Amino acid sequence: MKIWRHLADFLTAHGAAAMISVHDVKGSAPREAGARMAVRPDGAFHGTIGGGQLEMKMLAIAGEMFGQRQFEARMVDQALGPDLGQCCGGRVKILIETFDTHDLAQVKRFAAAEDKGIFVLECRLDHGRVRREFSSSVGDDTWTEWRETHGENRTPLLLFGAGHVGRALVLALAPLPFAVRWFDSRPEAFPLHIPQNASAIRLKDPEAEIAGAPADAFVLVMTHDHPLDLAITAAALKRDFPYVGLIGSASKRARFEKRFREIGIDRERIAALVCPIGVSGIADKDPAVIAASVTAQLLHMRERATSNLSPPIPPRDKSAP
Repeated sequence: MKIWRHLADFLTAHGAAAMISVHDVKGSAPREAGARMAVRPDGAFHGTIGGGQLEMKMLAIAGEMFGQRQFEARMVDQALGPDLGQCCGGRVKILIETFDTHDLAQVKRFAAAEDKGIFVLECRLDHGRVRREFSSSVGDDTWTEWRETHGENRTPLLLFGAGHVGRALVLALAPLPFAVRWFDSRPEAFPLHIPQNASAIRLKDPEAEIAGAPADAFVLVMTHDHPLDLAITAAALKRDFPYVGLIGSASKRARFEKRFREIGIDRERIAALVCPIGVSGIADKDPAVIAASVTAQLLHMRERATSNLSPPIPPRDKSAP
């Protein structure tokens, strides 16, 4: 979630906003450190720190801070089991901050950085408020009390085909951490409204698109034309993408595999092809059902592909106000 963008929008529209952050976690908790919510003065919000009694209590505290026009940050050290009756049983530190229009310029700076990807902020308390600077602009590590990772780590997905399943899949992926480049040779195939995380592109040179894709991209092929499916999938298998999926039956896979061997594609890469697509055990072929099944598979593959990435930088113990 682009937390700073929501905060900027709330400040512009309502003159105030709050951010509720999971600052630290000990034991089992509903969300990880770094989970955040943006809250409006009327109580509406985006994001979640895990729901349930914990979230309700923190929203109530934020509401009190709005009412008192309190701009000093509050750190709430919360045991989940004894205090709230939540079965997680762990302990969390929740950081609650409020902002007003004087903070808008800074909030917009961070919102602009979110649009570019992941970034790290160095943080410290300064007269009761959290002061943040980009990691690159802080030269002295003693300045920092804790660090925060912000921005969205979206997996690039090349989706070829804007038929019924393609449309359903783009809608299913709309709230999820994927950046979709959506291709079709028929411009009229695209719907009028497309989710923000997707770009509709008229397909002219599929092999060039495959060649220019980042190494961590997922590729999913479901065009209206089997020869086109074959050409795109073959180009994708020649690269070592984490996921190459092709819509179709086991018999379609068998025919395509024969052709892939004939053109010299490595057997290991052929074996890596996902076809049929989607999680096993779901027989319904309604486009929305297929899209849900494929979305679950993509999320699973994304988890595997990103498991070796460095985790978000944790807060330091000395940060508690």
